[in-house]
Amino acid sequence: MRSPLFWLTMVVFQVAFGLTVFAVTRHYYLSSAPPARLPAWALGVGTALPSSAPSGTASALVPPLSFPPVASAAPASNDPVAISQRADAAFTSESYGEAAGLYEQLLALDPQNVELYNNMGLTLHYLGKNDEALQKLKEGLAIDPKHQRSWLTTGFVNLRLGNAAEARAALMKARDAGDDPQIRESAEKMLAGLK
Repeated sequence: MRSPLFWLTMVVFQVAFGLTVFAVTRHYYLSSAPPARLPAWALGVGTALPSSAPSGTASALVPPLSFPPVASAAPASNDPVAISQRADAAFTSESYGEAAGLYEQLLALDPQNVELYNNMGLTLHYLGKNDEALQKLKEGLAIDPKHQRSWLTTGFVNLRLGNAAEARAALMKARDAGDDPQIRESAEKMLAGLK
């Protein structure tokens, strides 16, 4: 029969071992986590339907939780809805080069669509083309200076670039510009992280 001291030692060892494994695992996942990204709803992915598209097609652009990989041999289409779906799928699957090309096609079809400028700006940011990204976002905001999602993306990109003053100004506009509570909440969270 084992003594109570043996069992106490075993319990202490098991607890210490479990906490050590937890700490090492947590450190690994936190140190190798991908860079923070805005959620798809905050980015407008799936909402870049050109204004020239037929009515009643907006519901077809709401993305599912995940997109299947984009086939590289997909037939080319001049249908704005099909291009938008392919662009959003490419963005979601992190095929940013393909997404940028498709968003560029959509901008040629509908140069007044602020959502497209937002999506293009974010895509360029993920491609590492930050000056071009901020320029596209600025072009979109020139069309609609109260576009809440574009202000949020502008704040996010500036935050990622370390431009605290520009990020703060854009995020305050995102918080105050529109009525979307999710965008407002995201802007407030990013602003809280700046303080």
